[in-house]
Amino acid sequence: MTKRFQTKKWLAMLSLLSLVVLGACSNSNETTDSTADTTTSAAVETTLTDAAGNEVTIPADPQRVIASYLEDYLVALDVTPVAQWTVGNDSDQAYLQDKLADVPRINYDLPYEDVLSYEPDLLLMDSNSMVEGDKYAQYSKIAPTYVVTNGEDVTWRDRLNDIAKVLHKEDQAKQVETDYDDLVASTKETYADKIEGKSVAVLWVVNNSAFMVAQTKSSGQLLYQELGFSVPSLVTEISETATADWSAVSLEKLAELDADYLILVNSDEGADFFNDQVWQNLKAVKDGNLWEFGPESSWLYNGPIAYTKMIEDIQSKLK
Repeated sequence: MTKRFQTKKWLAMLSLLSLVVLGACSNSNETTDSTADTTTSAAVETTLTDAAGNEVTIPADPQRVIASYLEDYLVALDVTPVAQWTVGNDSDQAYLQDKLADVPRINYDLPYEDVLSYEPDLLLMDSNSMVEGDKYAQYSKIAPTYVVTNGEDVTWRDRLNDIAKVLHKEDQAKQVETDYDDLVASTKETYADKIEGKSVAVLWVVNNSAFMVAQTKSSGQLLYQELGFSVPSLVTEISETATADWSAVSLEKLAELDADYLILVNSDEGADFFNDQVWQNLKAVKDGNLWEFGPESSWLYNGPIAYTKMIEDIQSKLK
């Protein structure tokens, strides 16, 4: 792979990373309110309003779903898509491949002809931008097209519950959240002495450049809000102007980082970056508290499975 293509691929990934009511249904003859629990035994066709304001008629039991970059949520809800997200057929969400290894790939921008070839009965769109212009009309000719809740302040929980509503799996989504919350609680209790009062930062190094996770976004939300690690002053500063999960940080600025632990997502193992004295003098690096993971890990992604695997990674380093 040429360096030019590699750069293009990672930039595409970075841009991606920065980034009604259901009718009640029942098998019984009892009269029910139209806003009653929607996760009964017999799902029915429903009409929902999506994040882009479209009224979408959802199949009662969709079997052939495409949800580019939303596969984490599908897998968590025991749904296997007919095609999975990739960038140029060269990158995928490796941490999901134990469930998606046999699922063919479709490019992240969902070319119409490729989508059509899979004969989907439901399309879930990651963001409003994916259906700008006449794209929504074109996709809707192929299958019902639903734009999942998205935006700067939307959490993975918001998206999980929106997708679960569409797929008639609301009870399962609640269980996913319960299991996750139990994992967070047990981790905080088990490793309290190694978490309380300890600060941590997350960096992604790619193409000899570094990007830092903001305080309330992606893994930052997990580390600081949920697990209770302390926030380094540099992370606080970066977060004030952050508009995406990852914000660029210069090597000179990185010299100010005094985190006890440093999580590195390394997509550029041969970067000159790591040979610089600034890097080698970072507190966490000198103290042997650099936790390194590759791009095949879940640290570049969002979703209940991604967050669960991040916690498991943290546990493995704190043991």
